Amino acid sequence: MPGLILAAPTSGAGKTTITLGILRALRNTGVDVRSAKSGPDYIDPQFHSAATGKPCFNLDAWAMTPTRIKSIAAGPTDLIIEGAMGLFDGAPPDGKGSTADLAAILGVPVVLIVDAKAMSQSVAALVAGFANHRADVRIKGVILNRVGSDRHADMLKTALAPLNIPVLGVIPRDDALLRPSRHLGLVQAGEMPDLDDFLNTAAGIVSRHVDLDALRALMTPLVGQNLFEQERCSGRLNGQRVAIARDAAFSFSYAHDIAMMNHLGMTVLPFSPLANDAVPEADKVILPGGYPELYAARLAANTTFMRSLREASQVSDISGECGGYMVLGETLIDADGTRHKMAALLGLTTSFQHRKLHLGYRRLRSLDPAQTNPATGETTTYLAHEFHYSTTLEAKGDPLFDAFDAQGTSLGQTGLRAGRVSGSFAHIIDALPIAPETPRA
Repeated sequence: MPGLILAAPTSGAGKTTITLGILRALRNTGVDVRSAKSGPDYIDPQFHSAATGKPCFNLDAWAMTPTRIKSIAAGPTDLIIEGAMGLFDGAPPDGKGSTADLAAILGVPVVLIVDAKAMSQSVAALVAGFANHRADVRIKGVILNRVGSDRHADMLKTALAPLNIPVLGVIPRDDALLRPSRHLGLVQAGEMPDLDDFLNTAAGIVSRHVDLDALRALMTPLVGQNLFEQERCSGRLNGQRVAIARDAAFSFSYAHDIAMMNHLGMTVLPFSPLANDAVPEADKVILPGGYPELYAARLAANTTFMRSLREASQVSDISGECGGYMVLGETLIDADGTRHKMAALLGLTTSFQHRKLHLGYRRLRSLDPAQTNPATGETTTYLAHEFHYSTTLEAKGDPLFDAFDAQGTSLGQTGLRAGRVSGSFAHIIDALPIAPETPRA
């Protein structure tokens, strides 16, 4: 089925809100549409899923091979992909992994969302520059956002007319499209009681101001075969029963990981630490990232969860990412300086009292002997992303990874492992490990 990418020249242009409006508007008119998000993002896909009623997969042109990207993108219905940052922006200095790279890999057109609130005729130079920057990236339409008046719209469209790139929509400034945010991004979809009203409001605005039929007409076929069924179970998915924490404190799981587990015939067992659920009997227990620092007192008081987690560590492999890693530690100090006792399965103390941003792609070389090929001596390597504000005050025990940034610069050792328990601040983007020097997209 066909697809396209919605991108923008910069972050903050309104592409997420417009994407949500388009997704919900198409669904409301009976179009069977699904979505994906470029890059390592957990918040936006939650909103996408609410808009479409379907899982939103992540497609990462830095961390996934072209074959992997095409296999995840393949599907039976229309696919709308939301870009990340500016169209040509990537994490490394060379921009590798950008939304433009993703467009080139998939061969789909780009619709450019332009925040026009502070420009008029200059919009033509902006769009022309983006349209001609890379021959393998095809900008086939423009949506003008935050337009101030009909006169402003006429000026913008007149300036763009010589480019022969159709203006698919002109969206006026509207406070109804604003959403609240917090330190890691937007407030999560599940925390907005009026989310459905917001999505329908956005859909209504988009339906009035965007030509959805013309948008769909631009879509081009996606070429690729869904390869989930052919992939082997390895790395951190090495069990038939996988228990995954899933609630407001542990919401950062990738939908493509869950889909792969299901395709491999694994039993996925969600449970809620916030509800004081006991950890289900499983071969593998995963505590994803999220916002445990906002619920630290509640988690510390949930004795059934904490006791069952400690008991599970004797018989199951347990891994934690970012927030989950902190909960596996001894102490979590919140923004007010209050100390909360955690599971104490790893010798880790973390604090939010003095925030420091840690952000970027990571290449992780496992230090776990179980992840080393005994025949070749090669160690398992994962590609990941780190994004958090917590500070590590103490980390006692065996490190889990040798870490490198997107440029290959060593960041030293990171994470911890003790017995069957391990964790780090990095979010592994693709659950299947890669060969040590496998080239990426």
